[in-house]
Amino acid sequence: MEKPLALSQIEFCNVTKLYGPVAAVKDLSLAVRQGEFLTILGPSGSGKTTALMLLAGFVAPSKGDILISGKSVAAVPSYRRDQGIVFQNYALFPHLTVRRNLEFPLEMRGVKAADRARRVEHILERVHLTDFGNRMPSQLSGGQQQRVALARALIADPPILLLDEPLGALDRNLREQMQGEIKRLHKEFGKTTICVTHDQEEALTLSDRIVVMRAGQIEQIDTPEALYDRPSTRFVANFLGEANILEGDDFKNEANAAQLSGTVAMVRPERVCIAAPAAPKRAEADKRQSVIGKVDDMTYAGPVRKYQVRVGHSMVIVREHVASGQQTFKSGEEVRLEWLRSDVRYVAV
Repeated sequence: MEKPLALSQIEFCNVTKLYGPVAAVKDLSLAVRQGEFLTILGPSGSGKTTALMLLAGFVAPSKGDILISGKSVAAVPSYRRDQGIVFQNYALFPHLTVRRNLEFPLEMRGVKAADRARRVEHILERVHLTDFGNRMPSQLSGGQQQRVALARALIADPPILLLDEPLGALDRNLREQMQGEIKRLHKEFGKTTICVTHDQEEALTLSDRIVVMRAGQIEQIDTPEALYDRPSTRFVANFLGEANILEGDDFKNEANAAQLSGTVAMVRPERVCIAAPAAPKRAEADKRQSVIGKVDDMTYAGPVRKYQVRVGHSMVIVREHVASGQQTFKSGEEVRLEWLRSDVRYVAV
């Protein structure tokens, strides 16, 4: 029996936010399911942060409505929306200990001292900071401060959690660790979570669905796998990872019934194979496309080797996993590139 879809807990209904004549968000309609982890992704100026601020209640829509559990909150102030918020700079009170930072939102809700103490110890255990309750924020690492910020957002048990560039201030290793922590906490608490980020890897790792925004509007919304493997537009293909656009005389392919007018062929760099021109062709050669090019640059990045290969007037990126005994190519060497026709996607220009 097919599992029914969860009900929408948050709805943007034709929301527009104007700053003078400029629409930071334009006619935004979006439904977020209960318990879902949804990430809003986009470049600077795409409207992703404005969308989060509208939901948080820090700015009011110029047009349209925002519903939470079916009720309009467009005119409800932020402090009455019962949402936990984690900011990029954590926004911890520097003059209060970790324990007092966590107690603060409970005090504001009138929770009794004994219950506050119990809930603080419980949440400290959940975020693996049991021994850090008496420390000041300045005595914590960036990852520890981020966990305190998450704990403070969760301690009052709000139904909705908002994350504003939550890992932007951390280095790469800490970001990867905290991605695991956020995923664990989301699974454990089951909160409907809206995350805003410009980090594509973060979005792919954390999300049930991703909204890609451009110029205040939704460009595409789908699961991480579907967005990466089947982008609908050239913008999404280039923004979410790297994309090789196969257009022009350098890539004269057989006519393909799947290609519609106004689209262009695209293949991901990891789907492209590189070999010496005279190397034996791979199996199922009739299902592959190939071109001859010249290596422009090669970058070694631990488990991955990245080539930039010039094919006529175009540049093709190849990403291959490093393996022992693998042939490598230097700048200036001629190579053959090939890919399966089934790996080609057609995206709107």
